[in-house]
Amino acid sequence: MSLTSILPGTLGFGAAPLGNMFRAIPEEEAIATVEAAWNDGIRYYDNAPFYGAGLAELRMGEALAGKPRGDYVISTKVGRVILDEVEDVSARDQGEKAGVFAHGRANRIVNDYSHDATLRSIEDSLKRLRTDHVEIVFVHDLARDFWGDEWIARFEQARTGAFRALDRLRDEGVIKAWGLGVNLTEPIETLLDLKEPRPNGFLLAGRYTLLDHDRALQRVMPALAERGLDIIVGGPYSSGALVGGPNFEYAPATPAVLDKVARIKAIADRHGVSMKAAGLQFSLANPAVAAVIPGASRPGRIAEDRAALEEVVPVDFWADLRSAGHVNPAAPLPGLD
Repeated sequence: MSLTSILPGTLGFGAAPLGNMFRAIPEEEAIATVEAAWNDGIRYYDNAPFYGAGLAELRMGEALAGKPRGDYVISTKVGRVILDEVEDVSARDQGEKAGVFAHGRANRIVNDYSHDATLRSIEDSLKRLRTDHVEIVFVHDLARDFWGDEWIARFEQARTGAFRALDRLRDEGVIKAWGLGVNLTEPIETLLDLKEPRPNGFLLAGRYTLLDHDRALQRVMPALAERGLDIIVGGPYSSGALVGGPNFEYAPATPAVLDKVARIKAIADRHGVSMKAAGLQFSLANPAVAAVIPGASRPGRIAEDRAALEEVVPVDFWADLRSAGHVNPAAPLPGLD
């Protein structure tokens, strides 16, 4: 079963900001943001225990309580177990994501991709989300950006643990689908080379965006097409850099990134195109993309995302982007491919 066959639409809600990503978000604002997504008609919500050490799941569970459970789809992630005991948040070793959730809960996070930890993680997520099931489970951050050279050893733990557990849960009908939720393409490439695990698709954050898509286009998309699989694009605005924010990949954007954004924006301004529309519609133009899930920490962002998705973008804009060399020549573009 592909992700496309499970998801209720191409625009979903990425819950990372609900975990106090980069800033402390008032509870009322977080709940109102999920409410705004619901009122907009969004029915796919992605979450993870890692987001604020369970905070994002707790807030989403509160916001969706009372909504008809059959009307929406939830994905969450495994690889971390959140304990009741607390720890020094500043001392956590989180690779390139260090400090991203400094304002989240101080509950101790245990990294564990084993079979038993996978089952416990799902059970704990169900409690925080106030539901009796989730449709999709992703194995989270199983990549070099979090683990450095240790990522292969962690991948092997997941191969004999999480992957087998999720294959079984999917085959038993407990969940509908599973895959990896990562920020790099290499783990997806590695998993697709294995015969035993049978994933349904992947959540790939930041790697099929207007600012960074070459490797995914060359190494991931053909493999997905060959196997009838698909991906969800997370971080379509590249941590905000594409739409004027200061961060790219969880860190301050480099001058080179800011220069690329400025050059793309100059073309967008000339055609009267918003950068959000450019970002979302670029990602969705690839037939292997099932949905995009921009994160939102304020209710007003939801309407902006919807407007960007529905904005009429002139074909000449895409043609100019391609001719200027800002997108890979092989990347599908709306109206051109």
